[in-house]
Amino acid sequence: MSLSGSPAVVTVSISSSLNSFRALKRYSRGLTLAEFKCKLELVVGSPASCMDLELYTPDDKFVMKLDSDEALLGSYPVDDGCRIHVIDQSGARLGEYEDVSQVEKFQIPDSDYEKRTDTARSFLKRNKLGQYNQEEMSKKAAEQEQRLAEEKALAEAISVGARCEVRSAGQPSKRGTVMYVGLADFKPGYWIGIKYDEPLGKHDGSVGGKRYFECQAKYGAFVKPQHVTVGDFPEEDFGLEDEM
Repeated sequence: MSLSGSPAVVTVSISSSLNSFRALKRYSRGLTLAEFKCKLELVVGSPASCMDLELYTPDDKFVMKLDSDEALLGSYPVDDGCRIHVIDQSGARLGEYEDVSQVEKFQIPDSDYEKRTDTARSFLKRNKLGQYNQEEMSKKAAEQEQRLAEEKALAEAISVGARCEVRSAGQPSKRGTVMYVGLADFKPGYWIGIKYDEPLGKHDGSVGGKRYFECQAKYGAFVKPQHVTVGDFPEEDFGLEDEM
C-alpha cells in the first residue's frame, strides 16, 4: 500500500491517437509522468517527448490532462479501470504503427536460399524427409494409386438404381437406392451417392453447390464403395401401419 492508503499499483486502459486498439496495463503509482511516458513508448509506439496524456474515468468521461512530467502518477486521481489516452504530437498518422505492409521485409532469392546449409530446406534434404524422400514419396504415390484402382473396381460393380445396404463400423446398417457412382469434386476417390429410405442422410444430393442426384433433404449421403452392399434389400417395414 502507498502512504495515502491506495494500492501501490493501478490497472488502467491505454489508448492512443495513433492506434485503434486499447491495452490493459498495470503501473506503479510511484512513477513520475516522465518515467510513465517511457513505459508507454512500448505500448503505443510514440516517442515519450511527443506525448500529451489525458485521463478518463472508467465510463470514458474526461477528467483532466496529465501535464507535469515531474509529478507522480499516484498524485493524479488515477484509479483501476480508468483510461489514459496518449495524444501523439510527432506528426505520425493514425494506424502508421499498425500497418505492417509498410514494414520492409527481408527477402532472399531462391537460388541463394538453395545454397545455404542452415535452412529448413537443407535439413529436409540432408535427412531425406518429406518431399525430398523420393523412395517414400514414390511408395505413397503407388499406395494411393492402388487404393484408387481398388475403389474404382468396387464402384464399377455398383449400378445406379440398385437397392443397397450401407454398413459402416460403429453405425447401424441403412438401406436405400444407389443414385450416383463415380468421382466427386468434394473429396478424392470414388463415391457412391445413396438415397436412404429414411431421413438418415446429410443432404439432398447436392454437396458444395454441385448437384449429383435428386432426393429429399436429409435423405442423401455419399459413402465409399467398400461400405455398400448391393442386393435384394426391400424397404424395411417398421410396423408403423399397425399402430394407432
